[in-house]
Amino acid sequence: MKQAMKDIPRVVWLLAASMFIVAALSFAMVYLFVYLTGPRGLSTTHAGLIAGLGGVGMIAGNFTGGWFGDHFGHRRILIIGMLTGGLGLAVLPLVPTAALAVVFPICQYGTGITRASNSALIAFSVPEGARRQGFALMRFFANAGVTIGPPLGALIAAQFSYDWLFVADGAGMLFFAVWAAIILPRNGNKRQRPADALTAAGTPAPGLWAELRARPGVLVVLGAMLIADTVYRQQYSTLPVFLADHGLGTGFYGALIAINGGLVICLELPITVALRKRASLPVIGAGLVLLGAGFATLIAGGHVLTAIVMMALLTLGDILYKSPSTAYVADNAPDHLQGRFQSLYAGVSVSGFVLAAPLGGALYGAAPGALWPLCALLAAGAGIAVLAAPRLGLRQAAAEPDSVTAVAQG
Repeated sequence: MKQAMKDIPRVVWLLAASMFIVAALSFAMVYLFVYLTGPRGLSTTHAGLIAGLGGVGMIAGNFTGGWFGDHFGHRRILIIGMLTGGLGLAVLPLVPTAALAVVFPICQYGTGITRASNSALIAFSVPEGARRQGFALMRFFANAGVTIGPPLGALIAAQFSYDWLFVADGAGMLFFAVWAAIILPRNGNKRQRPADALTAAGTPAPGLWAELRARPGVLVVLGAMLIADTVYRQQYSTLPVFLADHGLGTGFYGALIAINGGLVICLELPITVALRKRASLPVIGAGLVLLGAGFATLIAGGHVLTAIVMMALLTLGDILYKSPSTAYVADNAPDHLQGRFQSLYAGVSVSGFVLAAPLGGALYGAAPGALWPLCALLAAGAGIAVLAAPRLGLRQAAAEPDSVTAVAQG
């Protein structure tokens, strides 16, 4: 494992380590609803509106951040996005309640545009054969931070106030912006801007949709990720309701989520390294099939054993499909469109996150017995589609940068 991780440049290790701090202090979304309905005194309807507008801002940022990064430099957009989100969250306690519906979506948009640039910087920096490890490393630090974040936030809220949660969250993002400005070399990427991108024959390079049509495997993966993330996120919305309906309380649900986080932290890097020489699509497809199998276990009912088996299968599926799918999209992205390819991936992923609760909640309310069979079928179907994707056409790999300094791009 040590040898396999040596291909990851030092700058990516530094970037990933700083993500731990950002993730550990990411309190805004966890405690937003409690803050709005508590200290701010808003109704659940008004609080839901603000949270929903924030979700719209986050989705818009994920879908558009790659375009900005491709045109103006991913280093620059990463820093600007973190500064925007960080400053907005840090001063949020001082913002009048009437202005929250404007300020919070702007904060979330700033946060959203950073994701594609962050992924593009990893793709430009890490050699193609080691990209899975690079993305898994970033997820390792992010998941470790998320594991300690909620209890840390509860402690801060209890000892001080909810206002300090947003100050701390903003401070973490501002730290990341300053840290990125220090560790990422300026103007390290000397490649052409998208507007000037030319083919070897000197003709303008194809645009985004032309390149996507030439890579049917990427389109299949993007569609599968939208389905997978919508299904996977049921564990944070309808699953606790289902368990409670079967006599399993909040304490048991919290233990399940802890199992998920612990397994990801312990197993993702070793599994990613062990499978690094395997083709991406079979690994991704297997992960999605495991995801479907996990939800299928709940058809037997809400029992302690079925819930534990479900979470183990979900976690293994998550490990298999998340980092390899991100790396697959990066490996297939043309150099001048790397950011926009990553934006599409980030956008469909966060869309699944936003859609999970309303769609799952509506179905569970109307037909509780149909939710888990449908989740199982959707995830397994997405996995089968990915497994069949190589038959759609040969993979076209992107040109790779010659040096690690390509990580900066502006």
